[in-house]
Amino acid sequence: MKTKKNHKVLKVLGIILAVIVAFFAVINIIPPKKNMESNPFIVSDGALPMIAAHRGGGDNNPENTMLAFREAVKTIGVDIIESDLYLTKDGYLVYNHDDYIDETCNVNGDLSLAEVKKLCKDKNNRHYICDMTLAELQRYNFGYYFEDENGQRIYKDATDLEGLGLQIATMEQLFEEFYAEYPDVMFIVEIKDSGERGYEACRILYEKLQAYPGYLDQIVIGTFHDEIEAELKANYPDLMRGAPTGTAAKFVLTTYTGTNLFDGSDFACLQIPMSYDLGIEVNLTAESLVNQAHRRNIAVQYWTINDPDEMRQLIEMGVDCIMTDDPLLLKEVLEEYR
Repeated sequence: MKTKKNHKVLKVLGIILAVIVAFFAVINIIPPKKNMESNPFIVSDGALPMIAAHRGGGDNNPENTMLAFREAVKTIGVDIIESDLYLTKDGYLVYNHDDYIDETCNVNGDLSLAEVKKLCKDKNNRHYICDMTLAELQRYNFGYYFEDENGQRIYKDATDLEGLGLQIATMEQLFEEFYAEYPDVMFIVEIKDSGERGYEACRILYEKLQAYPGYLDQIVIGTFHDEIEAELKANYPDLMRGAPTGTAAKFVLTTYTGTNLFDGSDFACLQIPMSYDLGIEVNLTAESLVNQAHRRNIAVQYWTINDPDEMRQLIEMGVDCIMTDDPLLLKEVLEEYR
């Protein structure tokens, strides 16, 4: 009697297991809905990844300056410029990684970078972009702390800041610089301001892009702020968006669990590191992730990769873009594959 009952239980469990297996098989056979029909950030089958100069290539030149952007595009030949945008007090969009400028220019005079970092531990000592006009920001040398490969601060005493491209760079300067001569250059932009300032940044960026219509289809916008993501989605639907952190995590989770068919996200680019620490390290370099993203016409872009072996790993995975502080190094690695 007991044996018969155990047999029935096993039979029911077997049926349940078979249904589950069949369910997952079916939902992974069904072609997923594409996030967009055409995605310029996806490379063709077998092509090498695009080079994205993170902050303009901060290891090669002073980060987020016109000097860095020019060298990245005109000398190194990168495909994409990656940068962060902040809104000034008087309504200009400028490039800087942090919301304060102390660690990238000589706003504190002759202090060493170590002294500046110590000073800026107190947030009240920082010089915030939102409190300064563009004219005020343009007074300073944004190559002041840059060191070359020999550890020399080669721009510390520069005087022709505008001519060298060492002033803070504006969004309009960047577009104007390349639009006629390099119409194919692409952009990854992160709007760093939140709330009302973030909304205003979205409006200004979109409005200024109208003067450079060719770039409308060559720029992807990211943000860490949920309200700015909602603003972009609601009011600027023709702009491509990168996946915010939570949306990217959901895409990864549903891919790893085989349930991505039910993921309703509509971003253009999955921008992720190679791993993420959630108490335990989660590996984000599975080929299944790249494949599933491509099934939905999503470009896969990894940041910030400065190690040659990691670059090779991503190249062999077939990713679409590698963001790096050292585009010269990535270019050398890519040459191995050409």
